[in-house]
Amino acid sequence: MKLWGGRFKKETNSLVEEYTASIRFDQRLYHEDILGSMAHVTMLSECGIIPSADAQSIKTGLATILTDIESGTVTFSVRDEDIHMNIERLLHERIGAVAGKLHTGRSRNDQVALDMHLYLRSQLVTLSDLIVAVQTALLQQAKNSMDIILPGYTHLQRAQPVLLAHHLLAYFWMFERDLQRFQDTFRRTNICPLGSGALAGTTFPIKRERVAELLNFAGLYENSMDAVSNRDCIVEFLSAAALLIMHLSRMSEELILWSSTEFGFIELDDAFTTGSSIMPQKKNPDVAELVRGKTGRVYGNLLSLLTTLKGLPLAYNKDMQEDKEGMFDTVDTLTGALALFAPMLATLTVNRDAMEQAVREDFSNATDLADYLVNKGLPFREAHEVIGTLVAHCLDRGCFLLDLSLADYQKHSALFESDLFAALKPETVVAVRKSRGGTAGSAVKEQLGYAEKALASASNWIEATRVAITVSTQSFLNEQL
Repeated sequence: MKLWGGRFKKETNSLVEEYTASIRFDQRLYHEDILGSMAHVTMLSECGIIPSADAQSIKTGLATILTDIESGTVTFSVRDEDIHMNIERLLHERIGAVAGKLHTGRSRNDQVALDMHLYLRSQLVTLSDLIVAVQTALLQQAKNSMDIILPGYTHLQRAQPVLLAHHLLAYFWMFERDLQRFQDTFRRTNICPLGSGALAGTTFPIKRERVAELLNFAGLYENSMDAVSNRDCIVEFLSAAALLIMHLSRMSEELILWSSTEFGFIELDDAFTTGSSIMPQKKNPDVAELVRGKTGRVYGNLLSLLTTLKGLPLAYNKDMQEDKEGMFDTVDTLTGALALFAPMLATLTVNRDAMEQAVREDFSNATDLADYLVNKGLPFREAHEVIGTLVAHCLDRGCFLLDLSLADYQKHSALFESDLFAALKPETVVAVRKSRGGTAGSAVKEQLGYAEKALASASNWIEATRVAITVSTQSFLNEQL
């Protein structure tokens, strides 16, 4: 019989069992489910709700189940629907009727909410660590390229010269915001829902604070209906994940472009590229392309859950079972992308000559030539017109601004003097942009200092949080085992 089958006169249709079961995907919550049950039964015993001997028997049974699951000797059943019922069924088989006392004072509704909070907060820390690894690779590449200049682009047209370090650090700060969003999501995930029952709380004299303490949650849900129906933290995670993979996708696009023959700015390491089955010369940026391609599935997971939740009345509804697969898929997608991205960035080779050639064979210094005239007293709009005319003149002649003579310049404006050639050099164009956040070497060095501080702060948060939620909960689990 089903563990809930007392009021039913017929067995569940096998198609219904198959359709409604979640064990195929929620079995990955086994560790969180057993950990939560250990904390719950410890609290029940301490409150005198069940005898301590029964609690110990339950914990011993749960410990053997955990060991067997991790050794691969447990087969889960669709008939038992989900990970919660599967574990409880296994517990009944091992210790008998006393297993039924485990579910005292709780429902599957607050049980699954607990499991999801435990799982997600752990994954947020793991993913944050992977983001830091990507940032670390970017920071090191930036430090190695402080003297390399390349064209900066707008509309994918060459705009103004920038330091390669400056370009790379733009992505560093994108990932820094992603990291902060994960930290914010963690704060709202680190709240304990257990003890809320099905929706209205419980008649038993439980101590919710004790469960939260054992599992090292920062606080409790103050409304039982909110606790069992809330999936905001998952939506927040999926939203932050969508932004993160969008940033990864944008950088992937540049890595793909830059590694093409047409650009030739970088070469990706052989370990992070693939070949062609028919064209022997090919070296394909498949990792970057797949990261770019998998962005759509992460967006889809966010939209899917938002759509699922938008019309649900309080409190729990079976629709909420749809919260898991998208979350698991997003965790897996991000984990794979970030784990590959860091070493791919760390091992890429920069083609300094190609970048420098590109920045000397374009008109990305045109703005500085206009600024030169402004500093000589010409209104900017008039200066803009003069330089536009000079650019058109160069295009007609098939040359660039540095190729013109002083006489050529003075035909367009008497304000030009020989010092214009120094102002046009890419090194000068970069060096004069000293404003905070600019591309001058002095400004980028200052930016590197801020980046290092941000990285150190993030690493400290990750380590402290990992100790708090992983070491402490594992210590509690070991005590029970």
